[in-house]
Amino acid sequence: MPEVADDDGVLRVEACGLCGTDHEQYTGVLPAGFAFIPGHEAVGVIEAIGPTAAQRWGVKSGDRVAVVAVPSCRECAQCRAGHYQRCARHGLRDMYGNIAIDRPPALWGGYAEYQYLEPDTMIHKVPDCLDPVLATMFNPLGAGIYWAVTLPGTASGDVVAILGPGVRGLSAVAATKQAGARFVMVTGVGPRDDRRLKLATAFGADLAVDVASTDPAAALKKAIGGLADVVVDVTAKSPGALAQAIGLARPGGTVVLAGTRGSGETPGFSPDLIVFKELRILGTLGVDVAAHQGALELLASRRFPFADLPRQCASLDDAEDLLRAMAGESEDPPPVHGVIRP
Repeated sequence: MPEVADDDGVLRVEACGLCGTDHEQYTGVLPAGFAFIPGHEAVGVIEAIGPTAAQRWGVKSGDRVAVVAVPSCRECAQCRAGHYQRCARHGLRDMYGNIAIDRPPALWGGYAEYQYLEPDTMIHKVPDCLDPVLATMFNPLGAGIYWAVTLPGTASGDVVAILGPGVRGLSAVAATKQAGARFVMVTGVGPRDDRRLKLATAFGADLAVDVASTDPAAALKKAIGGLADVVVDVTAKSPGALAQAIGLARPGGTVVLAGTRGSGETPGFSPDLIVFKELRILGTLGVDVAAHQGALELLASRRFPFADLPRQCASLDDAEDLLRAMAGESEDPPPVHGVIRP
């Protein structure tokens, strides 16, 4: 166990959400090149904390908190603008769940009974009404809020198209509906996404489309007589999604490419359409603190059925089986939400 100094702390991990990055690390799609403890969606109880850290974080020993994946110096221009993943002191190289265990004190990830909290960590107190498993949704829902609302400036009355009905896609649906979107469409592909597309309506989607059998742009035009103000692509390993996103955006619209693509192929993509439509294309990887806080508040409101998502929890002993399922390497369809419970 790490020795706690004046300015840091230790978390007793109660639950850690499983991100697509986790199973891509496991399968080798995102090789790290060193030994590490995965997991960057940790929720747990403050086991020990230094007095300066307690004052800065506004918590005490015994409080349940959610840990933000990337630390922030809070001083550089990028951190002051909320772009913590570009922090001059830390950045993605210091992201929890992707730090070599030979860097003391080694406990840098959520797939563990305890996680070290370095001085520049950002945390949020978890509302008392949220259990730790549901609270891990602060990370994907925070992404949905930032990627689908904050970054593109989604406003009341907008039409939004969301590509990908995974946990972040469903979170983006809820976030845009909470923001007042007039019409939200969600796309998926094939039998693997059937259940998820049906779930999308419970989160506020007005139209769910299987792109394996239906042209999404034609379906949207038929439904509302036009195209989307905002298109959010949260797919992975879906090479055709970029062309679909460009096709779904109205002239002058915004397209958000969120998270890593997992593929360099772009079949059907025509760069000239970006020019002719005068589109705004935004890439995003990080999430700001306001979005994470908003996610916890939205979860606590129970407005959307996040507690009822198809979810699988696993102990550390069974973590590999869950990772294989989430990576699509098992016969059964993967759960929408995977959680490690140490």
